[in-house]
Amino acid sequence: MADTKNLKQLNTIGRYFRQKFGESVYKVPISISGFTCPNIDGTVARGGCTFCENDSFSPNLVKNKDRFKLHPTSQSNPYLELQIQQLKLQFNATKNKLAKKFGAKKFVVYFQSFTNTYAPLETLKALYGEALLLDDVVGLSIGTRSDCVNDEILSYLQELSLQTNPNSKLNNEIWVEYGIQSIYDETLEAINRGHDFANIKKWIERTKEYGLLVCGHVIFGLPNETPEMMLKTIEESIKLNIDSIKIHPLYVTNNTLLALEYKNGDFEPISEEKYIDLIVESIKIIPNNISIQRLTAGIDNDSLIAPLWCKNKHLQLKNIKKSLKKINICY
Repeated sequence: MADTKNLKQLNTIGRYFRQKFGESVYKVPISISGFTCPNIDGTVARGGCTFCENDSFSPNLVKNKDRFKLHPTSQSNPYLELQIQQLKLQFNATKNKLAKKFGAKKFVVYFQSFTNTYAPLETLKALYGEALLLDDVVGLSIGTRSDCVNDEILSYLQELSLQTNPNSKLNNEIWVEYGIQSIYDETLEAINRGHDFANIKKWIERTKEYGLLVCGHVIFGLPNETPEMMLKTIEESIKLNIDSIKIHPLYVTNNTLLALEYKNGDFEPISEEKYIDLIVESIKIIPNNISIQRLTAGIDNDSLIAPLWCKNKHLQLKNIKKSLKKINICY
């Protein structure tokens, strides 16, 4: 076994939480029925991003094709009580598993699936408020798109972030997670993103003005992007003053537009070797004040089409850790 005592420790989100709270904090992913996306419902586009089959990323999501769809202009939400029940049931089930397996005692509720600010403000207030009342919760992390926030929502999140949390005696830990994906407008158009990089830049900077914590999501292996372009996305994301970052490879799943492009020979997935090389180069330029929440991703079920190396996330992490040790970094 290689000696890791003299290696520089990567600033992972786990280490960030332990330093801030004095113990491990676990994110609990939540998927609430009724949330959708303006890139799916036709507000800005149809069909979603070319790689998106959101259910494949969200094991907690209720599989119901006829489910109620929220919209920011909805006049009412007849399913709010059901959504609150889903929140509590999913949280308690995952919390109990984490407590049993790791002895977990503190948690952040992660609103993960679809776009979790894409609803009337009163619905958001009800769900976020209920989440912060759950036992042992110290904060929230809210996955969204940059074109689905506004000053009213950010002002409310700022209010939450200034309130003392009874479980930690610190202020509520409030994160907003934005899908940056790429800084190149031609790429964003190719994946049917529905907005440009200027929109991402504007709202991340605005979110930081409200004093909120920001995690940026970046994808390596997007169509027609070179390694230089991918690293440029990392560099420009750093300039946005984000607090944390997630990086993962683009992989192809069933029931997506990307699957058709792959089958037609119009898209070639990134290789594991190239991906790991890019991760290593990214780590060299990401400053230590930006925590790392993810360096890869995988999906171990029949929905994965390609690349097959994305099927085994544990092996990916093993290979990434091995490569990082070569530059004296411990992940």
